[in-house]
Amino acid sequence: MFSTRTAWSLAPNRFSAALQEARKGRDLLDLTESNPTRVGLRYPAGTVEALGDRRGLEYRPEALGLLEARQAVAAYYHDVEAPVDPGSIVLTSGTSEAYSFLFRTLCDPGGEVLVAAPSYPLLDFLADIQDVKLVSYPLLYDHGWQIDLHTLEQRMSGRCRAVLLVHPNNPTGSYVKAAERDRLNQLCARWGVALVSDEVFLDFAVAPPAPFTFAANQDALTFTLSGLSKIAALPQMKLGWIVVSGPAELRSAALERLEMIADTYLSVGTAVQLAAPGLLQARAAVQQQLRERIRTNLAELDRRLGAHRTCRRLEVEAGWYVVLRIPALRSDEEVAIELLEQRGVAVHPGHFYDFPSDGYLVISLIPRPEVFAEGIGRMLTHL
Repeated sequence: MFSTRTAWSLAPNRFSAALQEARKGRDLLDLTESNPTRVGLRYPAGTVEALGDRRGLEYRPEALGLLEARQAVAAYYHDVEAPVDPGSIVLTSGTSEAYSFLFRTLCDPGGEVLVAAPSYPLLDFLADIQDVKLVSYPLLYDHGWQIDLHTLEQRMSGRCRAVLLVHPNNPTGSYVKAAERDRLNQLCARWGVALVSDEVFLDFAVAPPAPFTFAANQDALTFTLSGLSKIAALPQMKLGWIVVSGPAELRSAALERLEMIADTYLSVGTAVQLAAPGLLQARAAVQQQLRERIRTNLAELDRRLGAHRTCRRLEVEAGWYVVLRIPALRSDEEVAIELLEQRGVAVHPGHFYDFPSDGYLVISLIPRPEVFAEGIGRMLTHL
């Protein structure tokens, strides 16, 4: 009765089962918390009221999204010194839907998309739903992360339709470097392949210099994704976007196809589109709190690690996560379960993100500082 594309194993894995059990029995120090609405941020006055614009009572279906909302997105890119035409922006109800639109635009069933490893596990499900095959290319670590461009090129084929970048990557917190961008542009132009850049964490640099965005990339057909979820810490608003750039003919053809798909769904609520200019304009206050939280927690982690011999953190350039390297004496999952059951601390095992071996844990940098400090202390004591 059901399609093979949804034939996932729905039984909880050992870690998920242990996490559910741990949440029943006692207060948990959750070092995986990534929901910005649960970590004590102060939102600017008028955030909720912005959704009360009475113009939202009028249904104004526009496939690409309301012009005033797309102009607000274009203004956001102007602030990061990337000129973007509102006519090249497609609004979506979040980046997950944006991926769905792009996979449908670019890929026939069985089409391939190259994606970094380690990377975010949700991409696997998004690809499965669209009958797209993900082919991984490695990120290599040597005093910082680099794309293994040689392997990436080897894994391109006639079925490949896009190279997917998460910029900065989740969970490694690494940016695509300018030289890597130039090489990727060359490869994509040669193979007739698109670039997709997921930039939801772009605004959260840990240290200068400020990163570039792919929104103004012109050398290859490029789709740049972002949304309110991270840059305004408003995941519940469900507003994302795709910026289309690149050679004029390809950009035009892509926008025509995306407009037809978007017109079929018309999924973005009018209220949040009308609120978008104000929500984007107010993002600075929330971003400042998040950057301070990230710096505070990272400094606390480094202070604790200074006296620890068996655990270190890998370099991080941006984002809300940090990767810890621990002795690979047993599986990451076993370590994470022990921390849950014996210390009341939740961390993510590295295999969730497709790390190549054991010996990696991933933690969030945005929990409340007192929760973070206590959790890190218990974790390092255990290790």
